[in-house]
Amino acid sequence: MTSFAVVVTSYNYRAFVGTAIDSALAQSRAPMQVIVVDDGSTDGTPAHLRERYGHDPRVTLVCGENGGQLVAFQRGVAHARADVVCFLDADDRWAPDYLAHLGELYDRRRDVDFVFSDMQLFGDEQRWEGYAEHSRDLGFTAISTYALMHWYGAPTSALSMRALWARRTLELPAELGQTWRLSADNCLVFGASVLGARKYYLRTGAVHYRIHGNNGWWGRQTPATTYLNRFRSRCLIGIYARSIGLDERCLESVKHEFRTKPDPSWREARHYAKLARLRHGSWLRNLQHAASILWSTLKRRRPGAATRPATD
Repeated sequence: MTSFAVVVTSYNYRAFVGTAIDSALAQSRAPMQVIVVDDGSTDGTPAHLRERYGHDPRVTLVCGENGGQLVAFQRGVAHARADVVCFLDADDRWAPDYLAHLGELYDRRRDVDFVFSDMQLFGDEQRWEGYAEHSRDLGFTAISTYALMHWYGAPTSALSMRALWARRTLELPAELGQTWRLSADNCLVFGASVLGARKYYLRTGAVHYRIHGNNGWWGRQTPATTYLNRFRSRCLIGIYARSIGLDERCLESVKHEFRTKPDPSWREARHYAKLARLRHGSWLRNLQHAASILWSTLKRRRPGAATRPATD
């Protein structure tokens, strides 16, 4: 069976972090490790953690100087020994069956590298958020992410990946620690896509994402912060791409990447049709490629057509 390491990162969240850790420990499919990284909190969190979990063999406490979210991820993953690493923010929580849902998929699909889930928002807002209404095998997403910055993922607490991919995505220059003090889930999501992980969206209903006044990013967007986040994300994608020699020539393989998706949505088909039109060469040939992508998807969705459905 697939083993799980849970990395819980916290900064000045003493009021919430115990709930997050307890939700990881209460999983019906128990994690092999729960790694709690305190990122230099000044609200008494380190002492609180040592008192509450210091003698619990299931919990590894990692307390250090403040370095930001990316550095906290790196510290946590460095202690991971399990097959899959799951990330959990200190102000969020999981329902008891979250790892059971993930485990069933990871056990059965050894080719899947990265799984993300939907979320139930609670606290100051209550609503459901997810990538799609149904679970979906997204195949490979490197070209789509590189060319259009498409985000195949979710916030931190709904992300998991095989440990090899967690380590690869976090092998970044030290100076990026300051750039990604917040929103470092971009490193996990963009990095896994560009480096070549196979992704899967699994609707679980088990990730509870807390909305509150102290959220570092959620609900505080302005035109300036939106621009800076996109600018930094484009630079980040470039770093990953250069590390493996990925460049604009990848657009020649758009159709091949699209074919890795067993049951693409119409939205995804339109997305890849746009990518096909960006290829170098004859505009007519590019248009034919785009039309082929759309037509193949339309045929699958016709009543009575034989399709290979995404597995929930």
